[in-house]
Amino acid sequence: MLDFLIAFFSDYGYIAVFGILILCGFGLPVPEDITLVSGGVISGLGMTNPHTMLAVGLAGVLIGDSTMFIAGRIFGYRIQKIRTFRKILSPRRFSHIQRKFKQYGLGLLFVARFLPGLRSPIFLVAGMSRRISYFTFILMDGVAALISVPVWVYLGFFFADNLDLLMQYVGDVQKVIYLILAAIILVVLGIYLKRRFHNKLNKAMNDNAESDQPKK
Repeated sequence: MLDFLIAFFSDYGYIAVFGILILCGFGLPVPEDITLVSGGVISGLGMTNPHTMLAVGLAGVLIGDSTMFIAGRIFGYRIQKIRTFRKILSPRRFSHIQRKFKQYGLGLLFVARFLPGLRSPIFLVAGMSRRISYFTFILMDGVAALISVPVWVYLGFFFADNLDLLMQYVGDVQKVIYLILAAIILVVLGIYLKRRFHNKLNKAMNDNAESDQPKK
């Protein structure tokens, strides 16, 4: 995949990277991270400017993600009747994502940027809910993109002359990202469970206090 994308991007430059990233937003089975790394590689080979490639990468990522969100906002639950979107968002996956939104809230939008395969359906559901403004969506997604996109583009740029070592580092970075996400999820879950426990404890104490009061 990496070799194919490098060859393709070498011929068509920024426009090819931009187009593939938008299609990734539609669920194209091409890893977004490898796409960005490939864009960084051709910059490292002197075919494009790495900083411009970063800007193109950010634009492609955010526009692709926004397309999913806006499609969900426009079509609502009717979107599941459209064959293309039904493949991305099955009824089972829809129910699962809804439960995760109730559990993690807006944090799920941030985490989604790092979850290949779940990114598009999560953004669709966010739009379908009509409870999240586009400004909030683009803010959460944009912050996450400002973390992930530079990592992949500059990783490809600095290791363009050694693709074997590059792929090794790509795998290492992916593992680190997943470990960080797991730690964040555990912390958020711990805070959620702690608050829930305290709320139940306070309710139980209030109920006991009321029951101990003498009846008039």
